Amino acid sequence: MSAQLRATAATLCYQVVDQGKSLSDVLPKAQSKLANSADKALLAELCFGIMRHLPQLDFVSQQLMSKPLIKDLRPLQYLIYIGMYQLKYLRIPDYAAVGETVEAARLLKGKNLTKLINAVLREFQRRPELFEFADAPLPVQTNHPSWLVQQLQQAYPEHWLEIIAANQQKAPLWLRINKQQVSIEQFHAALLEEGVEFSTPVTLLPQAVLLARACDVTQLPGYDDGWFSVQDISAQYAALLLAPQAGERVLDACCAPGGKTAHLLEQAPTAHVVALDRDEQRLHRVYDNLDRLQLHAHVIAADAAELGQWWDGQPFDRILLDVPCSAVGVIRRHPDIRWLRKKADIPALVATQQQILQEVWRTLKPGGTLLYATCSILPEENALQIEQFLQQTPDAQALPLAPFHPQTTWQRLPGFEDGDGFFYAKLTKKIR
Repeated sequence: MSAQLRATAATLCYQVVDQGKSLSDVLPKAQSKLANSADKALLAELCFGIMRHLPQLDFVSQQLMSKPLIKDLRPLQYLIYIGMYQLKYLRIPDYAAVGETVEAARLLKGKNLTKLINAVLREFQRRPELFEFADAPLPVQTNHPSWLVQQLQQAYPEHWLEIIAANQQKAPLWLRINKQQVSIEQFHAALLEEGVEFSTPVTLLPQAVLLARACDVTQLPGYDDGWFSVQDISAQYAALLLAPQAGERVLDACCAPGGKTAHLLEQAPTAHVVALDRDEQRLHRVYDNLDRLQLHAHVIAADAAELGQWWDGQPFDRILLDVPCSAVGVIRRHPDIRWLRKKADIPALVATQQQILQEVWRTLKPGGTLLYATCSILPEENALQIEQFLQQTPDAQALPLAPFHPQTTWQRLPGFEDGDGFFYAKLTKKIR
């Protein structure tokens, strides 16, 4: 792993935390410039590692430096974190971790700081006790921002520590078999033939495959033929809970990147699916997924809450409404969320969700079904949102989420079934 790779990782971390860019946007662009798959994986490991351990790395660095690096030198501060992360968590020889990190400082125009960075990392090596955080502030102990820790403590007084622990884990790789293209048995056999280790741990979802280790999915059997999609186990319940039927008119609002759209069509290939999203760039992913899986939907770029932009007045039999949310249920998969999301963001998101739900509800036919979903675990985005909607909407009635869950709302926490945090509520429009 070269000095250039470390310099790139430091720059990406700076762009995320200091400039508010998403790691999902900046990392793939940087990886596309690397020819070596091992380098791509290590770049991701460094960036994800810093995002997961940022408060602790910062806390330790404060004890090793008289003052943090600021302004134009901020990328070099992240380079120090990268050096510490290598020494603490990666099986890279210490001399290489330190030497290449110091060399990376030159690439970041920090030639005058090479002695400082070298001294900090050498001192870090000599003082392993610095990574003891029992007496540190709670955000440092948990590697989560204080506002989110407080929210979790309030909402889940008995489980917040388990949620924090789950968020610190690396997310596993789940696949969903496309039974329109291959049988479950055929796909299992193809994986075994290639020596790919996997399991099928969720009895009620036989099409869900959990890989024993992450890999380049484009190299798995049947990728180009649309045999499977990458989709977390929690998200795989969406299409099954909505249960579209042949010939029905179905709306997938806020559909990008298209995994659930595809699953709806796999469940009911003759359903008329309208896939809607306001982000035209993200809709490219929807088209790509549908093409690879050999499926077709009517894709529209529009704001779901602005019916005049897209609705033709024909009501839908079923609606999947996966609304924009804080995404704090998928922190283990996107660890930068905890630094990008702020407490002040939540009320605006709740208001947006409310508006979209109220407007999209108008497009549902009487007797139809709407499935509300988020990848959040905050009650105000989920159970409280639905409770308020039911109180304000006389023709709305909650339905149990059978056969997967007995209640009318289902809050899945991170780590349950080795899945992401997710919320579901199923509503029907009363026939007057």
